[in-house]
Amino acid sequence: MKGFFTGSATALITPFDENGVNYQTLGQLIEFQIENGTDAIVFLGTTGEPSTMSLEEEYAVMDYAVKKVNKRAKVIIGCGSNNTADAIVAAKTAESYGADGLLAVTPYYNKCTQNGLVAYYKAICEAVSIPVIAYNVPGRTGLEIQPATMAKIAEIPNMAGMKDAGGNMSKTMETLRLTRDKCDLYSGEDALNLPILAAGGVGVISVLSNIAPKEVKALCDLVLTEKLTEAIALNDKMLPLANACFIEVNPIPVKEAVNLLGFNAGTPRAPLTVIEDANRAKLIAAMQAFGMECKA
Repeated sequence: MKGFFTGSATALITPFDENGVNYQTLGQLIEFQIENGTDAIVFLGTTGEPSTMSLEEEYAVMDYAVKKVNKRAKVIIGCGSNNTADAIVAAKTAESYGADGLLAVTPYYNKCTQNGLVAYYKAICEAVSIPVIAYNVPGRTGLEIQPATMAKIAEIPNMAGMKDAGGNMSKTMETLRLTRDKCDLYSGEDALNLPILAAGGVGVISVLSNIAPKEVKALCDLVLTEKLTEAIALNDKMLPLANACFIEVNPIPVKEAVNLLGFNAGTPRAPLTVIEDANRAKLIAAMQAFGMECKA
């Protein structure tokens, strides 16, 4: 299927405190995204640290997110797993809470074959009636959705597209060629947002937009309205900040960046650690060069 959403989606962090999820801050972050024009918000994706959350916490976030957003943006819930049965339960639960769509990462650790990927996404899609986005991030999962495989997955009626964080523009171009009339493709790597949009991607699922939602939205709008000269200038300005947000493993830097903006985002959960001092200094420098005021 095509047309689930276009433009910018934010892969939102999950703020934690000593009691668990910090819902006061989560609400503030949701309002910050909506006020700055974000089209969709992804909860419980990689950046949201669901791998260190209990099922009770995940379900509570799903429920809170749908109610807080209240149809002002699309709500997309992460539901992938290395156990198809668990992914189906998460997908059904998210749908029951009122999610607009799902983001399902490929199986990890035990992995599977390319035929197994088709079966995995078919099982998730058939379990729900809402759109599903496949999430290709081989650097984390050790498993890549090959272009020819995505062409098969795209035939599933409610398969809305692929979040591409593979970092290989050659394969991205081939995936676009094979799926252009079947489903959409979204950039999942901020450093490649511009070329993926220019090649036919219809939007981004961004980490950078946690702290720069207005600018990421503007980049999408510029490219999608074919104002490439302006888009290139904006991207040149954003690229150092985007790179700084990945100076350590995501979401360590962006969570600290959200704190530096004045939100009480807390720290990542173990085994992730707080950002190292030298990298924190580089992050602050990039934010200040971009024009952000850091509450260091």
